[in-house]
Parts: sequence; C-alpha cells; structure tokens
Amino acid sequence: MMNQIIAHFQDGKVMRGHTMDFLPTKDRFHLIPTDQGPDAKPVEILLADLKGVFFVKDLKGDGKRQKLNYFNPNDPPLGRKIRVSFKDGEVLQGYTQAYQPGRPSFFVIPADKNSNTERVFVLAAATKEVRLI
Repeated sequence: MMNQIIAHFQDGKVMRGHTMDFLPTKDRFHLIPTDQGPDAKPVEILLADLKGVFFVKDLKGDGKRQKLNYFNPNDPPLGRKIRVSFKDGEVLQGYTQAYQPGRPSFFVIPADKNSNTERVFVLAAATKEVRLI
C-alpha cells in the first residue's frame, strides 16, 4: 500500500513523498521524494533521525488553513487524549491508542478531524514532554 507521508527530521529537515515499506517495528523505511520527479530513486530513512512521520491526505496541504490544536467536544473520542511537546517547540494534541511511557514510538491521531494529517508516528526521542490529558 502506498502511503503519502511527510518525514520531519530532528534537525528540522522535511521530506515529502510516498512510501510502501513503512512499518513501525522496523528501524528504517524508503521514501520516494515528490520534489525530484517521477523517476526519483527511493531514499532510505532511519527512524532514529526523525521527529515524526506524518501520514497525510494530500502532500501539498493547505498553507492558508489554520491548524486547530484542540478537541471538539462534539467529536467522538478516538482513543486517549494526549499532548505531545516536541523538542523543537511544536505541540501536537490528539488521540492515541497505544502510548506507553518508555516505548520508543507511538501513533497520534490529530484532535482536528479536518486536518490534512491523518496520523503521526511520533519518535519519543524527539519529544520534550508527553502527557495523557
């Protein structure tokens, strides 16, 4: 299955593209960058270098749309509420079904159901604080 992703690196670099071999249990996957044309060669991405893998509906997104980082009380919960503060200052609020302290990674579904981001694979090493709320 082809996934559209945006890989956010701990050093601030961002890569957009497609992957067919991402598995949360593996230490690496391959990304076919979209900015290098249809003949782009896959790039090996090491999870240890990442802040998170953002699975998105559209790789372009909507730069004009304001990110909503709050829970709508009318939306059904999709798991436990969580607040992730990354070392780079970004804050992500959403739902998780598998977060456990001490684990190296976990998934978050953004609180904003209209977000371009469907889910985020968060690397715990890139976080400053993680709180269940």
